[in-house]
Amino acid sequence: MQKTFKTVAVGGTFDEFHKGHRILLFKAFEVGEQVLIGLCSDEFFNKLNKPHPAAPYEQRLEELEAFLRVHGFMERAKIVPLNDVYGVTLGTDSIDALIVSRETEPMGLAINEERKERGLYPLKIVVIDMVPSENHAPISTTRIHHGEIDREGHLLKRCCDMKNSSERISE
Repeated sequence: MQKTFKTVAVGGTFDEFHKGHRILLFKAFEVGEQVLIGLCSDEFFNKLNKPHPAAPYEQRLEELEAFLRVHGFMERAKIVPLNDVYGVTLGTDSIDALIVSRETEPMGLAINEERKERGLYPLKIVVIDMVPSENHAPISTTRIHHGEIDREGHLLKRCCDMKNSSERISE
């Protein structure tokens, strides 16, 4: 099957490696012959001021590599540390497209603006919709850390949610 792009890039923290991460990566390998995966370094993660901690880089790398091995993607993938929001996207003309989620699409647009200022051609941006959980809210690492959902998007706080909603009804 002919791929749409020779080389695509995708980036993220890939903490609590979940269904949304897998779908993003499946899209990258669907459209790209080669996939550059920027994996957020521990230092960069700390600068992002996320509302939760992240697993160490090496642990996230192991989970990502396990996914790539299971699906036969290792020979088409190159994982690089992501030390800032741009990663490898500004230093090369060998990338054809960015694969982003709806949530990170603004960053893809900012990357293209910076590329334009540097005299580089804009990258095609392939956007996937956020992957919904059981209650139709997007699956996110933050929700997993808060114990709301598991990595597949199944609700975990059902008993508490039902209790709270029944209390509201009786009030």
